[in-house]
Amino acid sequence: MSVTIRDIAKATGLSLGTISRALKNQSGLTEATRVRVFAVARELGYDLSKLKVGRVRRIAFLLHRQHNTLSSSPFFSPVLHGAEAACRREGVALSFIAIGPAEPIMEQIRLHQPDAILCAGFFEPEILHAIRAAGKPLVLIDMRLQDYTAINPDNRLGGYLATRHLIQAGRKRIAMLSGPSAHYSIQERVHGFRKALYDAKILANPELEIAIPHHANEELSVKQAMLKLLAMTQPPDAVFCYNDTTALTAMQACLGAGLKIPHDIAIVGFDNISAAAKSNPPLTSIHVDKEALGAEGVAMLLRKAHDEAIDKTLAVQLIVRESSTDDL
Repeated sequence: MSVTIRDIAKATGLSLGTISRALKNQSGLTEATRVRVFAVARELGYDLSKLKVGRVRRIAFLLHRQHNTLSSSPFFSPVLHGAEAACRREGVALSFIAIGPAEPIMEQIRLHQPDAILCAGFFEPEILHAIRAAGKPLVLIDMRLQDYTAINPDNRLGGYLATRHLIQAGRKRIAMLSGPSAHYSIQERVHGFRKALYDAKILANPELEIAIPHHANEELSVKQAMLKLLAMTQPPDAVFCYNDTTALTAMQACLGAGLKIPHDIAIVGFDNISAAAKSNPPLTSIHVDKEALGAEGVAMLLRKAHDEAIDKTLAVQLIVRESSTDDL
């Protein structure tokens, strides 16, 4: 027998009217009550697909504070712009919220009164669970978690294409500068890097892989990591960096050490931010259509009710420039 709102009312001790308003996201309830009702509904196995979601008029764009930095903004700003453009076309209001795990997240969201939520980049799973418990349509951008609707660039393929390009250019000792392993996108890029080495029958050397932590002085950490690689008895002749900001900093470190790029060392980035084509030499990178990520995230929200999770992947493209080859 299917679970009804009477079962939820009995389990929570709340009235049928309160249960109904909570499930329909109507006003007149505290956020704590709404979260409690949805948590019990999910626990009992209530079919949330039966709920009718009204027209989405307001969307909240959530970004983790660790991404709200100068190093991350060249990626996430275009994603936000893509979402904004899509909302303008659809007559939907978009608000931006930067949040951290120690902050009263649900209170901040409630102030904006969104009908639906976009979460861009990495978020702790417990934060996402708390947000979803509010019962509003939710889409993840550049993040993947089981049973959540999400849209991502093909990070694994991008890592593979970047590394295969370096291998085909004749590079033998390829290093990788990655980031925090908790990030889904970084995990996938590292996987693509290792898969390309494996397919080329190149033994992966853990000493050639360095993860850069997220903190206030990432630029210094990247420079130190690059200099550590260059100080090896057999230094790398190529470096794949998990994003362009890291690649551009690594390039500065190499040039500062007197190396010629790409003659002495080839460098490839990821994301193809605007600065990649303007660097000296111009940076080879994996192109991600960042505006499309934001726009499609909005489109998925507008199509989404409380239905099964949808997982979508956007294609990426290798853009070859002078930082990785002398042939251009």
